[in-house]
Amino acid sequence: MFDPTLSADLEDGETVQAQFRADRGTYIKAHALLAAIAGVGASLVLLLLGNPYPWVGIVAALLGIGVRGAYLIGEELKATWTLTDRALMGPGGRRILFENIDKARKLGAAVQVVTRSGDKHLIKFLAEPDAVVARILAAKGARR
Repeated sequence: MFDPTLSADLEDGETVQAQFRADRGTYIKAHALLAAIAGVGASLVLLLLGNPYPWVGIVAALLGIGVRGAYLIGEELKATWTLTDRALMGPGGRRILFENIDKARKLGAAVQVVTRSGDKHLIKFLAEPDAVVARILAAKGARR
């Protein structure tokens, strides 16, 4: 779905090729996995320390990560990255021209874009990160 409000940020003659947004299901799965791993880890630490209530680690991890996830979901799902015929534009006014992109690679459910100067940008919670990497690299290659 194209967000027409982003057209104000485009240069003359620049056209939008695609937009990438965080996926709600992927966001929830990532937080559930993080809570499960943290819960098991916290419970193991409590068990190794001789705590008589190691189950508290699981409860604390679920509550802590659940509250954090619920608090940030609105902000994370609003983040939109726009691929144009010249650049990749992200939240906060980020604009990465294709000639400045060194790498685009998948990191779990995210895509990391690395610039020639070493700056790193993360497009998070994508349902299909492989497709986003391919789209960015294809657009960059077509611009040459």
